[in-house]
Amino acid sequence: MAEANTLGKSVIELATFYVGHALCGMDILKIQEINKLMEMTKVPQAPEYMIGILNLRGQIVTIIDLGQKLGLGNIEITNESRNIIINAPGEHVGLLVSKISDVVMADPDRIEPAPANMSGVQGAFFTGVYKTENKLIGILDIKEVLRIESDNLNRGLER
Repeated sequence: MAEANTLGKSVIELATFYVGHALCGMDILKIQEINKLMEMTKVPQAPEYMIGILNLRGQIVTIIDLGQKLGLGNIEITNESRNIIINAPGEHVGLLVSKISDVVMADPDRIEPAPANMSGVQGAFFTGVYKTENKLIGILDIKEVLRIESDNLNRGLER
């Protein structure tokens, strides 16, 4: 994760966002950009959570409904919905989220393992949780979320 040094203390910058009512975060350096929804093209026979592809300045970006991928239900598309475009090696992936929240400066020593109730399908996608004074942030394991996307996209395009 990205670490900054503030007064001799290491911190991680977490970009936070909502997936439904769940507050999630990820290392800000993994994000290429955040944009509003654009016209997407559905990919035949792709997994349900893969809601389509879009052309972003000449680059094809696969868009994933992060709510559905995490087992939290479909993202309801509103004026606050955004695509978080991820810096993924060899591919461009966008995560559809309900809305963007703040950047949180996180002390790595205060990141706790994901609790037992996050186990199972959605728990596999989180590396831990970070508590602020009034929020609990689930830290997304972006590598796990993106692990099989290019295989699924290629399979959908071949049919």
